[in-house]
Amino acid sequence: MRNLPVIGRIFYGIAIAVMGLQTIYYSDFPYMLIPPKHSSIPGLGIIAYVFGAMLILAGVCIVFEKKIRPASLLLGSILLLIFCFYFIPYQFMANPNFMQFGEWENAEKELALAGSAFVIAGYFSGESENFIIVFLTKLIPLGAILFSLAIICFGISHLLYPTDVADYMPSWIPFKIFWAYFTGTALIGSGIAIILKIKLRLIATLLGIMILSWFILVHIPKVIASPFAYRGSEVTSAFLALAYSGIAFVIAGATKNNSSK
Repeated sequence: MRNLPVIGRIFYGIAIAVMGLQTIYYSDFPYMLIPPKHSSIPGLGIIAYVFGAMLILAGVCIVFEKKIRPASLLLGSILLLIFCFYFIPYQFMANPNFMQFGEWENAEKELALAGSAFVIAGYFSGESENFIIVFLTKLIPLGAILFSLAIICFGISHLLYPTDVADYMPSWIPFKIFWAYFTGTALIGSGIAIILKIKLRLIATLLGIMILSWFILVHIPKVIASPFAYRGSEVTSAFLALAYSGIAFVIAGATKNNSSK
């Protein structure tokens, strides 16, 4: 339990660095970082390289706890800006199905990563901070809320689309529809409990364990079995799960840390 925040921080940092490597390798963004219809952006390849390098740098800083608060705050702020000023306008103007709940899934993943970065910044203190970083610290209290709202949305998606969730599970898992409903309910309950700070340490720990089990039992086999053309997306999905698991552990550890003061 004592090492949960450190484990969570490393999980999140590794996930961010891997997404950066993917961005550079494919000269394009992982499927959930920006809306899909972006091929017309001028200089997309150069932007992808710059953004990928930024993600790798942020991930390394988080893993090795170097300039961790500035790196996390800047990362979270950039991701939140993309969500607010790219994903939301895209959903309302470019996507005729914006009212369908499932169409917001990638935006929710972006929001979860942004909130996660603020959670990291809140738990792990930084060194000397300039006025920009001091200003961005005002976003830290939003971290757990944004993360939890995304987790609740993921849970609702499980309940609305149980067949899609079941189809993603490995063939050896029995009672797939049951597990789709169970995990959806668990996600919703966990998100609400974190927002309302109900049994926070226990709930966040269980949430982290549940999502980590998906990373091991569901996502890793999917990465191994997927055709090369789809492997990049599967790798992204796997490390998203690792990132969310890590943030749940950080929240659990932060609760323990605060309760001991």
